[in-house]
Amino acid sequence: MTEPSTAADTADAMALNALGMQALGRADLNAARDFFARAAAADPDAPPLWINLATAQRGMDDVEGERASLTRVLGIDQRHLMANIRLGELHERLGETGQATQRWSAVAAISQLIPEVPANLVSVFAHANAFVAEQGARFGALVDQGLAEARGGIDAPERRRVDAAVDALLGRRRIFHNECASLHVPFLPADEFFERRHFPWMAEIEARTDAIRAEFEALVSESLEGFVPYVAMESGIPQNKWSGLDHSLDWASFFLWRFGERIDEACARCPETAKALEALPLADMPKRAPTAFFSVLKPGVRLPAHTGVSNARAIVHLPLIIPPGCALRVGGETREWRIGEAFAFDDTIEHEAWNESDQLRAVLIFDVWNPHISEEERALLRTFFSVADDSGFAVAASD
Repeated sequence: MTEPSTAADTADAMALNALGMQALGRADLNAARDFFARAAAADPDAPPLWINLATAQRGMDDVEGERASLTRVLGIDQRHLMANIRLGELHERLGETGQATQRWSAVAAISQLIPEVPANLVSVFAHANAFVAEQGARFGALVDQGLAEARGGIDAPERRRVDAAVDALLGRRRIFHNECASLHVPFLPADEFFERRHFPWMAEIEARTDAIRAEFEALVSESLEGFVPYVAMESGIPQNKWSGLDHSLDWASFFLWRFGERIDEACARCPETAKALEALPLADMPKRAPTAFFSVLKPGVRLPAHTGVSNARAIVHLPLIIPPGCALRVGGETREWRIGEAFAFDDTIEHEAWNESDQLRAVLIFDVWNPHISEEERALLRTFFSVADDSGFAVAASD
């Protein structure tokens, strides 16, 4: 630990630094180095003096001296921009790729904190980002190559979590977390798409795809009679990401169950679909689940990224009409629907959907219990919602 500089030390350092700058100006690198070294010794906690010393050392090709001076600056302030830049250049010049990546990563991070980048730094920051991206890609390729044999012997569902962990570490994807508008059950795995093995009944609903699609097509032939906008906000709500779809049939729904209530008239119009759903272990939460409906997305419509109400449930999609250009992103994974192939996902993880075709997209959607919640927990949740509703206090019950 250095002794605090006195006013005299600081004055001496400024004078010596001025002499060093003069020497540097006339390309007398030996004299410049000596003056800067004396200046830094007089006021060792002043980063500009060490930067100037490193400049002279660089001109003299004194690699280790330059390294030591720049490292000294980082010992004072790890976020010192110029020291990080100069060390990045030094490591890159010497072929020290790992250390160069570390420094250029620091430069890239610091650049995000600068609201208006000076013109002289634009190319420097661009280089930092490009270097980090290039080395990240090289490292990723090496990792993929090194893991290829080990991954080849493991089924995709079994390696999914490790794959995601590696991709996140390499910056190739984000790890998303639950964002629940209402009840959030903690300690559950934040699965984006649940593994199929949790739902042994999926093949049963898939086997009825043709009959379900036929009933949907009969509904559509009646000009969407009975369909309602999925987004229907109350008046007075400020403009938000849903405003463009508010009370619009661009994203339309035909409900068979809603808020835990069977809609008999709707089920009568779709008896095969109702029978198929009634055979499944649907979620059952008083005034909240199950919900089951045909979901229609018109051509050219894209739903904004959003999250759902509670991770106590899983959302199941049975694709019925899927033209090219339709897909669903949940967290860091994007899937294209395939007619008759059901899947389940956690809608409290950020997700979005789109229809880039010129045709209608149709999916049967319903909710089941999150497979990681036990029967005992389900019973407690049912009781909780009943008690909460009887109390008169509002607990969200939206779709």
